[in-house]
Amino acid sequence: MIRTSRARRLGVALAASAIVLSACGGSDEPDEAADPNTSEETESEAAPTGDGTLTLGSLLPQTGDLAFLGPPEFAGVNLAVEDMNAAGGVLGQDVVNIEADSGDGTPDIAGAEVDKLFNQDVDAIIGAAASGVSVSVIDKITGNGTVHFSPANTAAGFDTYDDNGLYFRTAPSDRLQGQVLANLAVEDGFSNVAVMARQDFYGEGLAEQVQTTLEEKGATVAEYVLYAADAQNYTAEVNKIAAAKPDALVLVAFEETTKIIPQLIAKGIGPQDIQIYFVDGNLADYSAENFDLTGVKGTLPVSGDPDPGFNDRLLEIDPKLKDFSYGPQSYDAAMIIGLAAIAAGDDSGEAIGAEIINVTREGTQCSTFEECAQLLEDGEDIDYEGASGPTDMNDSGSPASGTIGINEYSKGNTYEQVDTVSGLVE
Repeated sequence: MIRTSRARRLGVALAASAIVLSACGGSDEPDEAADPNTSEETESEAAPTGDGTLTLGSLLPQTGDLAFLGPPEFAGVNLAVEDMNAAGGVLGQDVVNIEADSGDGTPDIAGAEVDKLFNQDVDAIIGAAASGVSVSVIDKITGNGTVHFSPANTAAGFDTYDDNGLYFRTAPSDRLQGQVLANLAVEDGFSNVAVMARQDFYGEGLAEQVQTTLEEKGATVAEYVLYAADAQNYTAEVNKIAAAKPDALVLVAFEETTKIIPQLIAKGIGPQDIQIYFVDGNLADYSAENFDLTGVKGTLPVSGDPDPGFNDRLLEIDPKLKDFSYGPQSYDAAMIIGLAAIAAGDDSGEAIGAEIINVTREGTQCSTFEECAQLLEDGEDIDYEGASGPTDMNDSGSPASGTIGINEYSKGNTYEQVDTVSGLVE
């Protein structure tokens, strides 16, 4: 599926040519009624279709299982808006940001929140954090001609989703996280690994990549179990895992982790019995829980070349921040949208979407809004290097490469990053 805006511009030009030929009756003879002094309007001279003010909608988790990801993501967007406006805004106007709650899909509130954002004329929606929530509203958002840009969606299914060329993300596809996680388990010396995952768009895609890579590396998948995210208990699934007697377990989960871990412990396959691996969906602070996660490892997409002072800037926006996950990616999502609007000379969703991939690759590298905006105004192509590292997108609107952080829990159920692995998203 070709998503480059250059291809789309070519399509617009060809369509325009077809319209001109049709108006002339398909003849090569000049139209006698045409004014010979009037030149055909080029695409770059076309009148903007936006209202002149770039309006963002932040559809991020204020409630639900992923609510812990909301604060750094909101802070990232708000910091980007602050930086853009301090540098003169976009197209001569301050950028506006409207916040909304994506929830986690249970109950489903995202659709109604999207409608509220539409009623406020947003040009682009940043979010959701959960892939399952985003897939529930992607058709509504992109069908409205609005940019849908997630800072945290990792589900591999978005790589081939029919999104009208309007869906983008700054987090790498789970094809990379799944490979890194499975490789980690094998390198740690485990060869009989069980996989337990929530049965949704996110969980199934990541679990399938883990399974595929484990088998490619010569390991046995001891048991592969999917569970309903809203289940009251996980007894049947845990019993299957215990019966398989794995030497390690990959748990692809959200907040239900707090219910699953005690059941694993009760069956003798808890964190102190076998090696357990978490993913970005359940890599969180569990210091309030009374089980012991010491030694549990987990993966999380992180900044490729992090700015050590960026988290301090996020704290200026929200001094209560304790987790910074996806804060840089949220910042970059907003910045890329703003730069794409400048490149297009238009704040409408479709005009922005046509330029998003272009401003992330194959141009003059720049890293601040002021610098990048000036290059665009000077007529140069840019390659925005963001707070999360290189943002070069492939033709599907996803990062062409990424960095996965390897984390480990210590006593007290808090974790720290112990290593990183970078690679291309193949």
